[in-house]
Amino acid sequence: MSASERLADLGIVLPDVVPPVASYVPAVRTGNLVMTSGQLPMADGVLASTGKVGEAQGLVPPADAAGLARLCALNAVAAAASLVGGVDHLTRVVKVVGFVASDPSFTGQPAVINGASTMLQEIFGDAGVHARSAVGVAALPLDAPVEVEVVFEVA
Repeated sequence: MSASERLADLGIVLPDVVPPVASYVPAVRTGNLVMTSGQLPMADGVLASTGKVGEAQGLVPPADAAGLARLCALNAVAAAASLVGGVDHLTRVVKVVGFVASDPSFTGQPAVINGASTMLQEIFGDAGVHARSAVGVAALPLDAPVEVEVVFEVA
């Protein structure tokens, strides 16, 4: 099953590519690789949530942050697909790097970034299994709770 067929089965339409918020491009191709810039959880041009991730009141709950990581991954797929002529030209997910704006006591970054990993595996099947880093950071651009960058292989 192709990636576009999986997206249709999931009822997911790729979003428009998120315009850069600074001096960079959403994705770059070199050889048979496409690297995305860090993608924030933007939906319809708006940051879906802000704040630090953690367990205490007033923080973004980890389960919500995992959903935001899914959105970041979807934005990364859209950025890469727009560069290569469609999602079916992305043949493998090579590497994911996820950043989680974390409360100092929060150590569940891998579970948050699982949201992105799961989304990519749903879209690309076995070709969506990838190497990964999940990193806790003090702050992210625009006070985003998560940011995800992805490296894809292309045909």
